[in-house]
Amino acid sequence: MCYATAMNPTTPITLAHILFVAMGGAMGCVARFVAIKQVARLNPTLFPLGTMVVNILGSLLIGYMLAKYGTQNHSRVFLVTGMLGGFTTFSAFSWDAMQLLQRGQMGMAALYVGGSVLLSLGAVMLGFHFGK
Repeated sequence: MCYATAMNPTTPITLAHILFVAMGGAMGCVARFVAIKQVARLNPTLFPLGTMVVNILGSLLIGYMLAKYGTQNHSRVFLVTGMLGGFTTFSAFSWDAMQLLQRGQMGMAALYVGGSVLLSLGAVMLGFHFGK
């Protein structure tokens, strides 16, 4: 998931922007992989807690970074679009929710989807508040 809206759409894309997104994205993807594996190791269940934790933490950090570095283009491109865009996992979230639904775990799916959305929205608001 890329946070292209974090950049001014009229700002031209430069090679520096592409490199910042690529470097940040690689770091964010590795951090996501490690975080999800660590949560799964600590909490080995079929509930996709690792993905949920990553999305909530990523939302908190995105809110904070956009509040803190909102006017600084290179920081925003590297940290928000690249690193946190690579760290958060909406596609993995959707897959995990579908698997819960396919297993007939409607209550767990509702808890996962509702909890992820509400807690991530709250986290981005909290991060934005702390970043100001």
